[in-house]
Amino acid sequence: MHDKQRTAINRRNFLRAFSGASTVAVATAAATFTPSEALAYDPGEEETGPRYQETDHVKAFYRVNGYETLDK
Repeated sequence: MHDKQRTAINRRNFLRAFSGASTVAVATAAATFTPSEALAYDPGEEETGPRYQETDHVKAFYRVNGYETLDK
């Protein structure tokens, strides 16, 4: 019985030490992290141009679903 208690205590101590060491490692990594300057994304001409075009099939969709009646 004494051996089982001794093993359980050793496991507990190991887990305590392991969790403490991992906490220290995370804190150290966070402290040494230096943020860099953010870079802006340039989408270019193709992505910033107008995409919506009121073509015949779009007009037909609006007509069929009754969106023309909203204008009146």
